[in-house]
Amino acid sequence: MADILDYCSGLEEVRFKSGQNMLPEGERLGKLLILIEGQVEVIRERTQVTHVDEPGSIFGEMAVLLDMPHSATVKALSDVRAYEIPDALTFLDTRPEFSLHIATMLARRLYYTTSYLVDLQQQAAGKRQDLDLVDEILASLVDPAEAGKKKKR
Repeated sequence: MADILDYCSGLEEVRFKSGQNMLPEGERLGKLLILIEGQVEVIRERTQVTHVDEPGSIFGEMAVLLDMPHSATVKALSDVRAYEIPDALTFLDTRPEFSLHIATMLARRLYYTTSYLVDLQQQAAGKRQDLDLVDEILASLVDPAEAGKKKKR
């Protein structure tokens, strides 16, 4: 698949100063931003979710596609240049190459998020087994006869 920046010819370029909010959490702007250069952070509920400096990174897609307010703030960490697509939903309707790129990016994000969730669940299960062992040891200290019964179950 071509780089998303290959499809941005003719789009309006905007600039943000370091420290400036590019997309504010909780607002519904209906626009997309595509990073040309610079560094940004994504902040949700006052917690930095990620740091991004990859040209071609897209911001605002979830709010546009789900017709909801932005779920996070995108803030410039340096001077930033980006392409801006003001009426993003109409734009995406007429530009399938952008839509496909965003769908692929979201599918990749979902894949990694799901893999991470499975890893966390497996780690939690492993910790629970460790805690079960601690429970058995403590039970054997309190009542050695009861500890033997748990092993037989």
